[in-house]
Amino acid sequence: AGRVVLCDRFSDATLAYQGYGRGLEVEVIRMLDRIATGGMRPDLTLLLDIETTEGLSRARGRNASSGLGAEARFENEDLAFHDRVRQGYLSLANEDPERIRRVDASSSPEQVQREIHDLVGGLIGTQKPYVV
Repeated sequence: AGRVVLCDRFSDATLAYQGYGRGLEVEVIRMLDRIATGGMRPDLTLLLDIETTEGLSRARGRNASSGLGAEARFENEDLAFHDRVRQGYLSLANEDPERIRRVDASSSPEQVQREIHDLVGGLIGTQKPYVV
């Protein structure tokens, strides 16, 4: 309590990729998650949402420029897989809109950063003005 912890991913990613993307039983994943985390949930989850084709193009480009092409197993999945993952994330956000906040990642980097700043600052009580 009273601590700020930032995670790149948490159990929502497992639900989206394994449950929705791979078609594994979502309720079983939820049960295992509750056991593994002791029921701990984030106070805020940021969903950086973008159309599937654009997001996949960005990820593959990033991986190619850093030499990770063959090692990036999720990015090597087909478009249908990524559509299911995105729809899974959006379903999770609809189930828990107070916790999972959608950020339009197709906006400019500055706008995305500003929105994240406002959401996180509102949660932890540090609403300092955003300066670009």
